[in-house]
Amino acid sequence: MVGKKEIKFIKSLRNKKFRINNNCFVVEGKKSVNEFLKSDYKLVKLYTVSKTIINIDKQEVIDKNLLEKISFLKNPDDYLAIFEFTKPTKIRKNNFIVALDSVSDPGNLGTIIRTCEWFGVNDIICSLNTVDCYSPKVIQSAMGSVSRVNISYLDLKKYFEDNKSCLVGTSLNGNSIYDLKKPIKKGVIVFGNESHGVSSKLQEMMNIKIKIPKYNKSMYPESLNLATSVGIVLSKLMKIS
Repeated sequence: MVGKKEIKFIKSLRNKKFRINNNCFVVEGKKSVNEFLKSDYKLVKLYTVSKTIINIDKQEVIDKNLLEKISFLKNPDDYLAIFEFTKPTKIRKNNFIVALDSVSDPGNLGTIIRTCEWFGVNDIICSLNTVDCYSPKVIQSAMGSVSRVNISYLDLKKYFEDNKSCLVGTSLNGNSIYDLKKPIKKGVIVFGNESHGVSSKLQEMMNIKIKIPKYNKSMYPESLNLATSVGIVLSKLMKIS
């Protein structure tokens, strides 16, 4: 029986402060829940409308109305699970790493995580003010990729100073990414905030500055969606590398 206290607890996990205090987060949807169950994340509890599909410990069957009450989605699936945080593994430096500077939109972050996994990028490092990867909207848009991609939050400037590697940064003053010919086997690819781009303190540290050229000569649209930009850049870098 799911009581009022438990319902209140689940709903509190929408808030980053309560996720941190309780060391756990919510995953919704059959596909995403199954992927987290296969990962190193420890299940706290699983709520389902039917017990016939997944049969594991720590599962409670609830009715559809209650699931809709505790869900963060407008149209919830029949699965809602709570998992404990897991510590990030050591950052691997023998491949590409994606760095995110002050990314604020949860939907963008989730799509970026999923895109990185598609292109074989296993490590993402985020500035301390980048949106929380355990936000419900990030988890939803990443479609299970958070369970497999290693995501760390740290001081990017200090990390770049302590770990000398090729820094490729997106910049309006950069050269067209399509002019890149020389393979870049490993390094850090830095993407900035949706509105302001990569901060000036990090721009100064870049070895290579790139941009995606605009072919439409009108003034609109003013910019590309950040997650779209990540996909274009990774596609080009993987092709030449």
